[in-house]
Amino acid sequence: MKKYIIPIVMLLAVGATSCDDALDLEPQDRITDKDYFNTENDLMLFSNPFYNNILPKKAYDSQSDLIVAQDLSNELRGGSFRPIPKTSGGGGWKWTDLRRINTLLENVDKCDNPSAVVKYTAITRFFRAYFYFDKVVRFGDVPWYDTQIGSTDKDLLYKARDSRELVMTKMLEDVNYAIENLPDHKAQTNVPYRVTKWAALALKSQFCLFEGTFRKYHGLQIEGHDAEYYLKQSAEAAAELIENGPYKIWSSGKPASDYRDLFIAENANADEYILAIKYDNKIPMCHDAYGFSFTTARGMPGYTRKFINMYLMKDGTKFTDRAGWQEMTYADEIKNRDPRLSQSIRTPGFTLNKKVHNPNLSESVTGYNPIKFVPDGVTRNDYCSNDLPVFRIAEVMLNYAEARAELGELTQDDLDKTVNKIRDRVSMPHLDMAEANANPDYYLSSTEYGYPNVCGANKGVILEIRRERAVELSQEGDRWADIRRWKAGKCYDQPITGMYFPGAGSYDLDGDGKPEIVLYRADQAKPDVAGAQVYMIGSEVKLTQGDKGYVNYHGTVERTPFNEDRDYYYPISSYDIDLYKAAGYPLVQNPGWF
Repeated sequence: MKKYIIPIVMLLAVGATSCDDALDLEPQDRITDKDYFNTENDLMLFSNPFYNNILPKKAYDSQSDLIVAQDLSNELRGGSFRPIPKTSGGGGWKWTDLRRINTLLENVDKCDNPSAVVKYTAITRFFRAYFYFDKVVRFGDVPWYDTQIGSTDKDLLYKARDSRELVMTKMLEDVNYAIENLPDHKAQTNVPYRVTKWAALALKSQFCLFEGTFRKYHGLQIEGHDAEYYLKQSAEAAAELIENGPYKIWSSGKPASDYRDLFIAENANADEYILAIKYDNKIPMCHDAYGFSFTTARGMPGYTRKFINMYLMKDGTKFTDRAGWQEMTYADEIKNRDPRLSQSIRTPGFTLNKKVHNPNLSESVTGYNPIKFVPDGVTRNDYCSNDLPVFRIAEVMLNYAEARAELGELTQDDLDKTVNKIRDRVSMPHLDMAEANANPDYYLSSTEYGYPNVCGANKGVILEIRRERAVELSQEGDRWADIRRWKAGKCYDQPITGMYFPGAGSYDLDGDGKPEIVLYRADQAKPDVAGAQVYMIGSEVKLTQGDKGYVNYHGTVERTPFNEDRDYYYPISSYDIDLYKAAGYPLVQNPGWF
């Protein structure tokens, strides 16, 4: 589930009036409906903040069971570490952007350009569907508003939560209007930085996949449409985009670097990016992917060992089928893997700004330092100007494959035009549907590492599509929403560990004959090894089995088991609950949040 910024400067003048009209004066400190919405430029300026306010700004630093930092997110810690917010709008129960959306929709017909009316109605309805997608993911049932609400409209202001089905139906109406009326030719818009028909199809494929799988795995029975209906809607939207859209899996002909090159490019690649955030250090509008990955102040992020184990071998076989995989050290585990691994974390030979950067336990809590969105040539921690994705064709392909698999309609041809095109970029062997279903991966279906609730004839291929989704979309903001829709909250209870070390000693990570990491016990003298990171076991580096094991930075951090009856939704803030109650309109809190 899962990002566009434009600086907008609006200088608007209000004309003067005579003294004779004093009683009819419009407020001089703001633009009124009568003065505005009259031209296409008015509509453009009024809608520009939607990109900045509604689309998420960045996702590369979002924690999950696949990537963590020093301070675990509240979701990973669970229990009392996910408190009920006490401030107005806390936890996401905010409607400010929706009011702006509905204001434009109620005034758009004042524009003197009929084609602009249709275009900006479509853009605005796209953003209303996007806005409500976030609300449904967070809260489930929410009140649906499609009109402006004044402070005296108490029946509307404090209306009860509408059913999930009503909201989803309205979202479909909005996104279908957007699909039918937004431009579909790239030359007509500032693609990939502006909403198009293709972005609307991507959004539809995304939120319908969420809803279909959520209803299926949660056993959610609601009057109206069932899980199958939404899965079909997702597959159909994705199919139209894949077959008729102007997008493809981008490749420069250099498989070793294609994947990461896509994410560090200064300008979003229009072959693959359907919608992107524009960053530019000349404005300046920048992000801090470099600081996130290379400075201790940003939390020392790292991929988890569990995630590293998910990456296949270069020949398509499973890493976890190799003998001794559990106790394999870094130098061996990263050999001959899916090339996307070396394009996502530091591996031997990784250079940035003409300097070699080996894995560093002082900059990562697991030792698997992320690099996916870190461009070369950055001079300041917060000065990255490479564009970031909202939607790209690879995600839509994965949506299609998953929806078809969950429907029981997936074919090998479906995989060949989706998952296997993604794998072709990095020269990985194709996914074979019959083989996957005949031999479901025990690692991905295990209670300790995966999703034990997947079953049925397509169990094996569904697990493989989930693997592909985790690998291809790493750090793109989808994981937490995926966990919720799959009813896989127990993934957040699984071990959070890093590299494996069999004990004190010197470790040559890059095979150059010189150790990069040296570990020693408390009863040993500190080694003096030039150019190496030297750590005392038990204090500077904690391991799961005392003097050996996996890096266990969070071993003593208090974590509460995922609450299956509560944690798939967020709580409504106590402030808002009390506000409704004081007005005589009780607002129902989500189950389990007291």
